[in-house]
Amino acid sequence: MTVLSSPAAQPTPDHTAGPTFAVIPGAQVQRALDGREQQVVDLVEATYRLHGAGDSVNPPSYFLRFPDRPSSRIIALPASIGGPNRVDGMKWISSFPANVSSGLPRASAVLILNDHETGYPFACLESSIISATRTAASAALAADRLSRGRSRPRRVGFFGTGLIARYIHVFLAGTGWTFDTIGLHDLSADSTAGFRGYLEQADATGEVTVHDSAEALIRSSDLVVFATVAGKPHVTDPAWFSHHPLVLHVSLRDLAPEVLLASANVVDDVEHCLKADTSPHLTEQLTGGRDFLDGTLDDVMTGRVTLPDDRTVIFSPFGLGVLDLAVGKYVYDEVARSGHLHLIDHFFHDLRRYG
Repeated sequence: MTVLSSPAAQPTPDHTAGPTFAVIPGAQVQRALDGREQQVVDLVEATYRLHGAGDSVNPPSYFLRFPDRPSSRIIALPASIGGPNRVDGMKWISSFPANVSSGLPRASAVLILNDHETGYPFACLESSIISATRTAASAALAADRLSRGRSRPRRVGFFGTGLIARYIHVFLAGTGWTFDTIGLHDLSADSTAGFRGYLEQADATGEVTVHDSAEALIRSSDLVVFATVAGKPHVTDPAWFSHHPLVLHVSLRDLAPEVLLASANVVDDVEHCLKADTSPHLTEQLTGGRDFLDGTLDDVMTGRVTLPDDRTVIFSPFGLGVLDLAVGKYVYDEVARSGHLHLIDHFFHDLRRYG
């Protein structure tokens, strides 16, 4: 293995001497992203705009499921993104909920980046951090953009207090959000205690309250973050949202169609979100149409859609592979600039086309 140690290392792979292949482990990914919440949110916004303008390819995700392990899955998210940092690639992310009982995180992932010109893969990155980062950055961007035109939320509630909730709080705090109160609700007392401990260590603003019921959390929050592992809707009463909060429905399957039908609804991509029994998909099946959708986040950012200030607004992001590519390429470039890119010597064998 070769460590590219020159401070003049170029971020873009140079294939004139043959394709190279780098491996970027989680510690390097973390260092490249740490403390750069605003830069990553700006990157995610730019990527949404590229996607909205059609300068991307983002086919449907493929779900690998197992008859003997019905709660587990591995998902392939292939994508291609244009713009100034063109790159192709795929995230391969697993979700095995049973891991939690043995102390392992539920999700694990790798990201492969492919050169736009040759198609050769040039990097493999640990991607659970990238996946959580782009999810949190997307949520923070939506919180900002969807709260414009209404009172900025001062009371946040986290329904689900695992890793994704922590990342979302990091990105909210890192992009200037402060709160008077922070509400927590989770079926796992250990998870809630861990999240509360994180908030104390991070010296987070806001009085922390653990709520015994979902209703109490929702009614006491102006910004509600759903970050659970729910497989089907469990929040069914639209009356809980009568104060019209902004809802970041990151986990996608918590809300019954009745809640969505009483709200304004924004997604990241219509075709992607209306599948796999997400709450918007169930709402489409119930109503036979998509009129309940107000538009995409890009529609809101570009002014094509204006949201009401007297209704609950729900953001339901399916999660786009182009976001993983954008954040992954950012990480690759930062590691290359630092001069610590780990190249695998002779990863590609027999590159002579005609022998």
